[in-house]
Amino acid sequence: MSEPVLYGAAYSVYVRICRLALEEKAQAYRLEEVDVFGPDGAPADHLRRHPFGKIPAFAHDGFMLFETGAIARYIDEAFPAPALQPRDLRSRARMNQAMSILDNYAYPHWVWDVFVERVRRGADGDEARIAAALPKAEICCEALAGILEDKAYLCGAAITLADLYAAPMLACFTMAEEGRAMIAARPRLAAWWERLKTRPSLAASRAITDF
Repeated sequence: MSEPVLYGAAYSVYVRICRLALEEKAQAYRLEEVDVFGPDGAPADHLRRHPFGKIPAFAHDGFMLFETGAIARYIDEAFPAPALQPRDLRSRARMNQAMSILDNYAYPHWVWDVFVERVRRGADGDEARIAAALPKAEICCEALAGILEDKAYLCGAAITLADLYAAPMLACFTMAEEGRAMIAARPRLAAWWERLKTRPSLAASRAITDF
């Protein structure tokens, strides 16, 4: 088998999710940097990999794939243990539920509304946008806390794709004072985040000074 190739930018939350999966599997890979935010948008050759001009895209032995969820699940099933998806039906359903929460709610509110406005834009950040997002960010924290309960990771004693989805988003969210406060106010979420931060895969995939 040839070495898989991940196309995208190292700073991207979604590229990092796929990198985390590859790192947890101890699978060698190549990251080919692609800038889709340049003045001309996504490069023409990248549009052949991802017709919507997003990142990441993925290639393995001539098989092309785009969309993070599909790539992450493929990585888990194509490469050797450890498994990153639970075998138990209900645990797997919880994993998918958590990934959907993170995709649809946490990412826009934690990353775009709080991290980008508070951290990336700094003094130019949109305070009204941040204020409007904070109650929604709280709901995301509560929903994940409800899934986590008193487990080490979202789906039990072992890390899964749900935790790998969360980690890059938490890394961004907790760079903002509001994000740090929300996580710190929930001791189980705070302990879970501390466990995630110590994993070698987080250090290996780091693109910015995020924690």
